[in-house]
Amino acid sequence: MEPSHQHSGRRTFLTASAAAALSTPLLAGPVLASDSADSAGGVDGPGRPVRPQRPERELRALLREIDSRRIEADILRMVAFGTRHTLSTQTDPLRGIGAAVEWVHARLQAVAATSGGRMTVEKQSFVQPVSPRIPAPTTITNVIATLRGDASPARLYVVTGHLDSRVTDVMNATGDAPGADDDASGVAVVLELARVFAARRTRGTLVFAVVSGEEQGLYGSAHMAAELKEAGADVQAMFSNDIVGASSGWDGTRPEPHTVRLFVEGVPTTETPQEAALRQSVGGENDGHSRQLGRFVKDVAENDATGMKVRVIWRRDRYLRGSDHISFIRQGYPAARFTEPRENYAHEHQDVRVENGVRYGDLPEFVDFDYTARVAKVNAATLWSLSQGPGTPKNVIIDAATLTNDTTLHWDRGTDPGLAGYEVVWRETTAPEWTHAIDVGETTTATIPLAKDNVQFGLRAVDRDGRRSPVAFPRAATT
Repeated sequence: MEPSHQHSGRRTFLTASAAAALSTPLLAGPVLASDSADSAGGVDGPGRPVRPQRPERELRALLREIDSRRIEADILRMVAFGTRHTLSTQTDPLRGIGAAVEWVHARLQAVAATSGGRMTVEKQSFVQPVSPRIPAPTTITNVIATLRGDASPARLYVVTGHLDSRVTDVMNATGDAPGADDDASGVAVVLELARVFAARRTRGTLVFAVVSGEEQGLYGSAHMAAELKEAGADVQAMFSNDIVGASSGWDGTRPEPHTVRLFVEGVPTTETPQEAALRQSVGGENDGHSRQLGRFVKDVAENDATGMKVRVIWRRDRYLRGSDHISFIRQGYPAARFTEPRENYAHEHQDVRVENGVRYGDLPEFVDFDYTARVAKVNAATLWSLSQGPGTPKNVIIDAATLTNDTTLHWDRGTDPGLAGYEVVWRETTAPEWTHAIDVGETTTATIPLAKDNVQFGLRAVDRDGRRSPVAFPRAATT
């Protein structure tokens, strides 16, 4: 939807003296900071330094419930199916993708039984026609658990892991393909997240999806994302957990048990030629909505409660690889991919064997279950902060129709219960993170005494408890 040019008659104008008064935020909440140029990267200007959002008490309690032993048991159970290849048997009750799908469905149904009726579970099956790596029409099944939000159920936040596995030959559907790390680890994270969230009430809706067909071409997630798009779903964030089980590369390098990588694209895949021309004119190549999502994750999930560092990487995915977040990116949704800090390619997409003294194969012995639990905590902190906070602002525009040395922003007012107002954030164009926040209150327009030529601006919503939304980057309106 194109940004609206209609906006409220109420207007906020910040002079230099008024901006100085903003060292005391108008919105009370858990995140307060003094107005200090030194703490904002040494850059002076209106507003207060941006600070990470501290975990609240209920979030800390939720994170303490994440259990590495349950994650270990789930990974070992998935490995026990022998292979979970997309083209493997769907009728054997003990082996193959069919048996694995039934097990996941039963696990999520058991979780849903603890939700008081707020979580529903479905099998989303479809027939994939003959396609690359699909030699005959094949039924592919995703298992999806949806925890409906109480206050803003139309806002969706999706998290996935993929159930299917493979060996060296991507078409080998009968050989043992344990897939402990790729991607039983990601599925175990999704199952554990569903378990700890099920008995809690969230404002936004959470979708826990175990998808299939990833190794053959992202088919399961592509179908899911397309269905959501066709239904007009407001997916405000999606995360793929793919290969999140190993804290060590098993190659003599130092393990990194407290780091997870997060891949986020910059220029949106769905950018139109007209949008590209505007971006080339005014900038914003580092400010696509997926990149804002990466900044949000670092803000809310890199802390003592998760015990993790989030290494945000400005790239859609690794070289020669791709995960299920790409399916959502292709539908225009903000999406990102979690993965371990250093992969060992002898443990991925390999026949199980010993060759020249080297152990090959995606085996449980290479998985650090405590590490996977910490990755689950990063996901949980992110999903909690997204679903409990306000939605990302919509139709944010920056007035570029006239030449001025201040900057005017307009946006649509959100409808979330508990919405308290908005913050305009800004940073130097060369800064990777937002550095300053200006509390502009409950309004739909603000003028900031900074030239839009010199810095980047964004907007985020804030609720009455001080929770913040991801930043929305404004579209330039030149007429």
